[in-house]
Amino acid sequence: MNRLVALAPIAGLLLLVAVFAGFLLFRHTPQVSPRATVGKPAPAEVLPPLEGGAPTPLAASLKGVTLVNFFASWCAPCAEEAPALMALKAEGVRIVGVAWKDDPAKARQFLARYGDPYAARFADADGRAGIDFGVSGVPETYLIGPDGTIIDKRAVPLTAADAEALLAQAR
Repeated sequence: MNRLVALAPIAGLLLLVAVFAGFLLFRHTPQVSPRATVGKPAPAEVLPPLEGGAPTPLAASLKGVTLVNFFASWCAPCAEEAPALMALKAEGVRIVGVAWKDDPAKARQFLARYGDPYAARFADADGRAGIDFGVSGVPETYLIGPDGTIIDKRAVPLTAADAEALLAQAR
């Protein structure tokens, strides 16, 4: 009997591990990208500029067709997509950057190192704006139409081909 009492906590722990492992293996699909905000107006966020200063409405930076790119200095795929974003900037595409759950100083260092493709830069240190947009991780890029509606989103590092396909939807 003493042996059964001693094994009960271990058996309970193993059962709990099995339940969580089963949930992760059979319920988690990393390819799923929540699209709840697509087709809806872009959230009315008021964020501080990455450079510091008084918070300003993100909507003031959405002029015409705009890409809103959530990035972070600690995000390796964000560095991977930087050349594609710089190429889009060179083509005249308006891109607004939001440093998601990042230290503003580190985000500025990231932009100094990999290039700054953004017409405007904001800090979302607590991630609340990302939640309102539907961000599940970085990098994520949202295509915003001239009327302020989210047309589409990409939850992968943008390549030139991905960016062109995304922008074609606004034309």
